[in-house]
Amino acid sequence: MSDEKTEYDPHSGVETTGHSWDGIKELNNPLPRWWLIVWYATIFWAIVYTILMPAWPSLPGLGGTNTPGLLGKSDRAEVAQEVSTMRSERGVASQKLMSASLVEIQNDLNLQQFAMAMGESAFGDNCATCHGSGGRGAKGYPMLADDVWLWDGTLDGIEQTIRHGIRHDSDELTRMSAMPAFGRDNLLSSGEIDDLVQHVLSFSGRQTDTDAAARGSVLFASQCVSCHGADAKGNRAVGAPNLTDADWLFGGEPADIRATITNARNAHMPAWQGRLDDPTIKALAVYVHSLGGGE
Repeated sequence: MSDEKTEYDPHSGVETTGHSWDGIKELNNPLPRWWLIVWYATIFWAIVYTILMPAWPSLPGLGGTNTPGLLGKSDRAEVAQEVSTMRSERGVASQKLMSASLVEIQNDLNLQQFAMAMGESAFGDNCATCHGSGGRGAKGYPMLADDVWLWDGTLDGIEQTIRHGIRHDSDELTRMSAMPAFGRDNLLSSGEIDDLVQHVLSFSGRQTDTDAAARGSVLFASQCVSCHGADAKGNRAVGAPNLTDADWLFGGEPADIRATITNARNAHMPAWQGRLDDPTIKALAVYVHSLGGGE
């Protein structure tokens, strides 16, 4: 009876499965021997692996998360060991950072590379939110990758700023200055502020209302020279910006300058001393100095 039901393909002589689609009959060809060997080998390897390595989840109540395997391998333990080794190695380098001056760090290639890597990581975690990736800055947040510095762009100066912040009330060594809000506090009238804006614009060679700029020059001499200087090139001792270049922290359009004179800016920066340890602050100073704007 079985032979009567068996059908063979007349062209190849291979037994068919009895299935057909659109007149095409499926042949009952055996799987290639090499494919079967590979398949059986993978099954064997999977069984051996689950015996030797952590693999199967433990049933609830058996006190474990998975079968441990005969080799006792543990990714968690290996990662913990690697982290411990990294912290140990970093601790040695951090101690070197602690005892080395910033100049010594720059002159020691290995220590400098460690400080750069550590500083870049700390910058990304703590500073990039305001100053941008790579220190490119944004409106109201200084660019750290140029050579324009409100305060001090030396290694020591940068460390001082990072450590004690800018206008940080609870730190006696913070960078401190305060520009008057000439409009908000009624120190100048609206018309006088307009004249002063025209005079400030003239410092960078832009087209201005000549008469208004002339009136503004008198106001500048009486109200602004003490900080920005008679030549308007600023004073780093008090964080007063140079008004003669094209770099504007809060914008250099007439409306921006008017807003600055009217309300003042007096932005704040956190004091990182106490939040970051000394090696990290030193590493940050080295990294910021390397961005292209250090002196």
